[in-house]
Amino acid sequence: MQTKYVFLTGGVVSSVGKGVTAAALGRLLKSHGFKVAIQKLDPYINVDPGTMSPYQHGEVFVLDDGAETDLDLGHYERFADIRLNKVCNVTTGQVYAEVISRERHGDYLGGTIQTIPHVTNEIKRRIQQVAQTTGAEIVLCEVGGTVGDIESEPFLETLRQLRSNLGRENTFYIHVTWLVYLAATKELKTKPTQHSVRQLRSVGISPDMIIARSDHEVTHDLCEKIAAFCDVDINAVVPMETADSLYDVPIKLEEAKVGEYIIQHFGLESRQSAGMEGWHWLSKQIHKEKPKVKIALVGKYIELQDAYISVREALEHACLHLGVELDLSWVHSADLERSRGWGLVQSAHGIVVPGGFGQRGIEGKIAASRYAREHKVPYLGLCLGMQTMCIEFARHINDTEDANSTEFDPNTAHPVISLMPDQQHITDKGGTMRLGLYPCELQEGSISRRAYGVERIDERHRHRFEFNNAYRKPFEENGMRFAGMSPDGRLVEVIELVDHPFMVASQFHPEFLSRPTRPHPLFREFIRTACEINQICCGNLEVPPDFD
Repeated sequence: MQTKYVFLTGGVVSSVGKGVTAAALGRLLKSHGFKVAIQKLDPYINVDPGTMSPYQHGEVFVLDDGAETDLDLGHYERFADIRLNKVCNVTTGQVYAEVISRERHGDYLGGTIQTIPHVTNEIKRRIQQVAQTTGAEIVLCEVGGTVGDIESEPFLETLRQLRSNLGRENTFYIHVTWLVYLAATKELKTKPTQHSVRQLRSVGISPDMIIARSDHEVTHDLCEKIAAFCDVDINAVVPMETADSLYDVPIKLEEAKVGEYIIQHFGLESRQSAGMEGWHWLSKQIHKEKPKVKIALVGKYIELQDAYISVREALEHACLHLGVELDLSWVHSADLERSRGWGLVQSAHGIVVPGGFGQRGIEGKIAASRYAREHKVPYLGLCLGMQTMCIEFARHINDTEDANSTEFDPNTAHPVISLMPDQQHITDKGGTMRLGLYPCELQEGSISRRAYGVERIDERHRHRFEFNNAYRKPFEENGMRFAGMSPDGRLVEVIELVDHPFMVASQFHPEFLSRPTRPHPLFREFIRTACEINQICCGNLEVPPDFD
């Protein structure tokens, strides 16, 4: 079968929900029996988001092969339950770097390098690489930003060309747009959507489907109006009101028969009848009344909660699996340094300290680690959260008050966290950390080994500093268990406190591999322990067999 391509563009405003729509559509098409992959085309000139501030684009999502990607790839993997690779996130920076490199190498035989055809051909190559590397039968391709952005123009031109190159029967264009609500007249207006479609058509793309996003009810009359003015089949105008949960979106698309419409356009037939039964089960579990478990997330970037989106989702998955509701408090670690926000920490059933970079707010994270240790509150540390746990332990258990990480104090007398040896002489910041999937061996009898149920695991990493092995013996003598190590015994991957119900931290990022139907073992056991200690009734749910 020739690969089919679904292209998603956005209109009126950014952050309209294209990423979740693409992810949900991936789940829907997969439920029809097709192998899918999803790609994000990002118009920014950065090579990847790895060097961006979390306040710019939120979380950096890391793939198995070490690619630092847009957070939307987290949605893609979680919804469709697939493992993507580096070709699934393309940026303008990557495209121009490749074109310029080839020009310098003489590959263009002295020709003048232009946006058309050289840049657009490179974008085409990268789009078609997805099917080649993943074996996908249907590739969904989301263009970041909004129609009309200058940065997006080469990508839109490429998508226009692909209809001619691949054929109409193998391409499908979806425009996700926002319906503006006027409070004064209490009505939704379609005019911005009409203008957005007109602008899309001006570059040669006529959408086959319009998904009309809104915080308010979208009536059939409005859909008919959009169909008439945008020249789209009425059955291809899909109202999409803001859902109570992201995981309701696939069901809304199913109810609108979006999957069937696209499959029919491609001349295909559904291969299985199980459909979305398991996803309906998931949605029912989400909306059931459940006892609440209070978790405090102590982070540095909480002003933009998308900076911790995978952590939040992993907590949600664990709670869903155990039949409890997540009550998440966002605590700024810098506030803890100023004696603010402690009420949220002290009332929490469990504390999570996630990753991050830089010195700001570090003492607050260390203080949160100390509180969890002294008060026996379940604690889950992720990457930097493991490092702050080590610093706190060294200061207050090993009695080395000036212990620190060389990231924060290069001259510390006790560098319990230090730069990895293979990072010593690296000057470039982008793509140079320990990135991607690495193996770890778990110690028999440890909490982590019990949680995973296996001896050897593979987890995704994103860090430059590590535990200093010179301190391993004094830490062990005072009650620290090195529960997970790299197979060569060189790198500490998981630590635990022996005399604590659950104080576990990992150098890797377990949140990247959590799924709504398969919560990550560390998150699951963290929530389970928090519930048991606080006598919150919970229990494992039986997942329907049609889930992957």
